[in-house]
Amino acid sequence: MKRRILGGTGISVSEYALGAMMLGAWGNTDHDDCVRIVHRALDAGINFVDTADVYAAGESEEIVGKALKGRREDVVLATKAVSPMGDDPNHRGSSRRWIMRAVEDSLRRLGTDYIDLYQMHRPDPTTDIDETLGALSDLVRSGKVRAVGCSTFPAEQIVEAHWTAERRGHVRFRSEQPPYSMLARGVENAVLPTAQRYGMGVLTWGPLSAGWLSGRDLSVSSRAGMESQKFDLAIPENARKAEAVAALSKVAAEAGLTLPHLATAFVRSHPAVTSVIIGPRTLDQLTSLLDGAEITLTADVLDRIDEIVPPGTDLNRADNYYVPPAVADASLRRR
Repeated sequence: MKRRILGGTGISVSEYALGAMMLGAWGNTDHDDCVRIVHRALDAGINFVDTADVYAAGESEEIVGKALKGRREDVVLATKAVSPMGDDPNHRGSSRRWIMRAVEDSLRRLGTDYIDLYQMHRPDPTTDIDETLGALSDLVRSGKVRAVGCSTFPAEQIVEAHWTAERRGHVRFRSEQPPYSMLARGVENAVLPTAQRYGMGVLTWGPLSAGWLSGRDLSVSSRAGMESQKFDLAIPENARKAEAVAALSKVAAEAGLTLPHLATAFVRSHPAVTSVIIGPRTLDQLTSLLDGAEITLTADVLDRIDEIVPPGTDLNRADNYYVPPAVADASLRRR
């Protein structure tokens, strides 16, 4: 497994990161099997593990903590906060009040006394970025966190965070974790160039686009029931995705690859990308994805992908997974 440096941190991470969202109630409920998945990933050379407090209400972090016992020092451990952890409105967001509580909860569940990369899971429009970065700076100085990052932030908010950090003497975001796949390429417009400009590492998620690029029949997918608006072919955006998947499947077959291997190799090929999160639910899924870890796509294959889904294009805007308040809240755009 090849390694790259995460932004300017000097931390060496594998080109694949193990995403733990499917470990626990959201995916695989067999804890022993989940531990085997983590160990198999580590044995294959993955040294980067990413989870979040919200995944299965903390269960994912607990499983990861159990799996890393005796191996913690060999792993770059990342987790996230901001998402709701209960009904109390103060048990979410990026306020100092919540961050200080959330990090202690994550440390306890993970069974560790430090987190290598602590990320803000989404922008929090209710909290000044100066407040957030001030709290994160204190965590870094205390030794509980080694570096901080953001996830699914628009380019303009990444820039604002960097300017605030410089002017206020705070630690800065060292990484961004955006959704990125052959079907969701919108981050190529501004997010990835901005990350490069500021020397940030990029840890991408969703290379298989919620299963669209997994090669399986989505009509029987459990996710189709959970998020039907993203799979219902009666919706024009999803129909376009289905057409693109058929064309991309042909590209993969002609290149002698599986569709998942084409998908992960595509994301890994972008020069801004440091590591690609793979989020297997089963050991077989992990093994299959690992088989494609050394694949490099030729320029001809990349050009064919560009013809099917043009650079910078999201075939379904819902795949961005973040809607700014100014769009979502009608009161902010109407008198």
